[in-house]
Amino acid sequence: MKRTKIAMLLTAAASMDRVLVKGWVRTRRDAKDFSFLEINDGSCLANIQAVVEASAKGFDQLGDIGTGASVAVTGSLIASPGKGQAWEIKASGVELLGAADQETFPLQKKRHSDEFLRSIAHLRPRTNKYSAMFRIRAQLAQSIHRFFHERGFFCIHAPILTASDCEGAGEMFRVTALGPGPLGSEGVKADFFGKEAFLTVSGQLSLEPFALALGDVYSFGPTFRAEPSDTARHAAEFWMVEPESAFADLTDNMDLAEDILKRCIQDVMDHRPGDLELFAKWVDASLMTTLEKLVAEPFERIPYSEAVKILRRAPKKFEYEAAFGKDIQTEHERYLAEEHFRKPVIVYDYPKNIKAFYMRQNDDGQTVAAMDVLVPRIGEIVGGSAREERLDRLQARVTEMGLNMESYQWYLDTRRFGTAPHAGFGLGFERLVMLATGATNIRDVIAFPRTYKHLEF
Repeated sequence: MKRTKIAMLLTAAASMDRVLVKGWVRTRRDAKDFSFLEINDGSCLANIQAVVEASAKGFDQLGDIGTGASVAVTGSLIASPGKGQAWEIKASGVELLGAADQETFPLQKKRHSDEFLRSIAHLRPRTNKYSAMFRIRAQLAQSIHRFFHERGFFCIHAPILTASDCEGAGEMFRVTALGPGPLGSEGVKADFFGKEAFLTVSGQLSLEPFALALGDVYSFGPTFRAEPSDTARHAAEFWMVEPESAFADLTDNMDLAEDILKRCIQDVMDHRPGDLELFAKWVDASLMTTLEKLVAEPFERIPYSEAVKILRRAPKKFEYEAAFGKDIQTEHERYLAEEHFRKPVIVYDYPKNIKAFYMRQNDDGQTVAAMDVLVPRIGEIVGGSAREERLDRLQARVTEMGLNMESYQWYLDTRRFGTAPHAGFGLGFERLVMLATGATNIRDVIAFPRTYKHLEF
């Protein structure tokens, strides 16, 4: 018999004579001649109860079936007389598939701290919180692909190995096929590629040539930064959603960023309400208000100069002073989104001296057509810009920033041959999951976090 997932059984329209459920036992309660098994198979947050009477096949095995064990239960789906559940299984047979030693299985309690669960990341998906977390993460990933597909974007698999530093910050992981020890007289020429290679910090530079050929493209993949920041918002390995659009300007870019955030959050509310309810109840009591407001109201949009004025007039003391020409810090971002506007904010037209070389220069000669989307609790979730499509301006910025012109000749070719206005951004996927769930630490929204001084599993 083919198994049926619990999510389908719990929404069944009628009883069923024969069903097969396979999952993991959350609890077992025993009476004289029968036992209750609460079983979860990961398809939804809710469990299904199996009533196992003494006449059921395998009843004598129940002593070996404890919390965490995997089982197969056959029986009939019947209306449940218990409160809070529409259906239960009247078991005709129980089979133990995989035992869990009750002396050492670490998930015996109903609630554990996030810190403890990070130490057993291989088991934390078995908990209610983290099974819900990763179902929401999966929903968000699906929403992203559907959003772009419906708008005619093409998915491009940007390379993970690169010789270019897109951000120019130098915080990159070097990749080598050479063994430990000195490089010898040939140096990096003896390495696999004959030059230095790194893990990518962004797929943007690879996407731009495709945008200038296919029109609208995006990538959704892992990126890496060797930034020694041990904060709740930073990870060494994380996922980025990066669209690039030909014939688009900064306003188009802001519109796209706002639209995708609204769509993703709306999809989670529509398709994963049970999982979302867990986070609204146990993680952030204001979560639903925040998400509903994000979807319902237009984002605020202000130039960087106005943001600095607001911050300088703010009735609170910041650790870092806000001043024109300085980057906006996380505390500033959160103040704007959480306290001043109390909704998402898009800040645009940043000073060019604090932004990357590829951003389009504005007519004032001082600012670039860059934008950041700031959201409550997190701060920046999206960063992007119109790209500098004018060859002479782009060459001047490469020289001005001390970058190696030869390394970017392929990139400059896209401005030599049929250049066109275009724009794009990067959406931090883990930060999107944090936004949707109320989680406050990036380590809790990625399966196996890789952070500063931490690499396990």
